[in-house]
Amino acid sequence: MHRTLRCSVIIPTYNRASLLGYTLESLARQDLSHDLFEVLVVDDGSSDATEAVVRSYSDRLDLRYFFQPDEGFRVAAARNIGIKHASGDICLFVDSGVLLHTGCVRAHVASHESVAGPAAVSGYVFCFNLGNEDATQINEFIDVAEPDKSIDTMRRQGRWLDIREDFYAKYTDDFHSVPAPWYVYWTCNASARTEQIRAVGMFDEAFRRWGGEDIDLGYRLHRAGARFFVNRAASALHHPHDKVYDELANSALENYRYIARKYATPITRLLMVEPTISYLKINDIIRTAGLPGCADFLAGSSDV
Repeated sequence: MHRTLRCSVIIPTYNRASLLGYTLESLARQDLSHDLFEVLVVDDGSSDATEAVVRSYSDRLDLRYFFQPDEGFRVAAARNIGIKHASGDICLFVDSGVLLHTGCVRAHVASHESVAGPAAVSGYVFCFNLGNEDATQINEFIDVAEPDKSIDTMRRQGRWLDIREDFYAKYTDDFHSVPAPWYVYWTCNASARTEQIRAVGMFDEAFRRWGGEDIDLGYRLHRAGARFFVNRAASALHHPHDKVYDELANSALENYRYIARKYATPITRLLMVEPTISYLKINDIIRTAGLPGCADFLAGSSDV
């Protein structure tokens, strides 16, 4: 008998009570039956009204709240708490301040039901940027009370598209065949099978600064056979918030170096390059250089 998969939405958060409220409100309005998904908020030591905001949605969502002490940046550990407590077949990772279209969770579930094996699904994210560019215009444009309307208008007008749009246009929405599909697996709106996430070791808690912990998980999901693609119906918008691009870039570079040392394959060693190779170029570089796939390289190494 066909059974609809259950989904666990995991949201790590830190001192972003207002942005978290927008995310939870969008989840409360999902058109998927609320008995088919749960929401797990994992607080990385907030000192603001985060817990109160979460509690205010306890009567509208199947919702659980977890708190870990503030011991520095521990988003990987926070997500792992959610994964360990997840009861759903699928884990959907969402960040605070990401406002989901009402059909987003349903679309993620449908993606996993559409493939025979495991999948690593990217949702489509409008308004995401690294340097907070266009923040003023975006804030004036979007309606946090009606994210569907804002998303549908941006899609129709081609405004503030997902910054991976050029990647999708180049490799198609079903980009599993590229050598490094995991390089665009960003967990602001992404899902995978709970069983497989646990099997590959979940997030690496050695990541203690911003950036890269999601592509590290994506790399291991890829090695474990997950199929990578984007589902544009699983759409959301990323509400602008304060950030300093140079600090984020330096932090991510250190994490990419860690990934390169950790796996030490010809492909992952490309992450040592300064400045970091663009997600739009890395697969062309791999193919032009004739680098072996990571699984082939490791299989060859074990034969020596």
